[in-house]
Amino acid sequence: MRSRNILESFRFAFSGLWYALRTQRNTRIHLAIAVVALALGLWLGLAPTQWAVLALTIGFVLVSEMLNTVAETLVDLISPGYHPLAKVVKDATAGAVLLAALIAVVVGLLVLGPPLWERLFRNW
Repeated sequence: MRSRNILESFRFAFSGLWYALRTQRNTRIHLAIAVVALALGLWLGLAPTQWAVLALTIGFVLVSEMLNTVAETLVDLISPGYHPLAKVVKDATAGAVLLAALIAVVVGLLVLGPPLWERLFRNW
């Protein structure tokens, strides 16, 4: 459906976000981890550059998860039965999300690890 105005376009976009949050367990898991990372960042008093890296990393994972949802839904629409190429698409997009999540763990350790270590063990 083509949107008639900018507000309608935003409504469609938020509808897509809501769909992913409502129907995709992994999207909710990634969002919960993001909230924990953001709360930890607030507690640690991250610098603006660290916030930028954290925000981009969280966005990278959530966008990857959304694109995975798109790919899986489209494959189900086009090929309701089993097809080996449909499996490749689903597996590859799931792999992309896994890769994004692993990269996020590394970034989280690099950004949050040192100040967390300092805060927890500075008096030892």
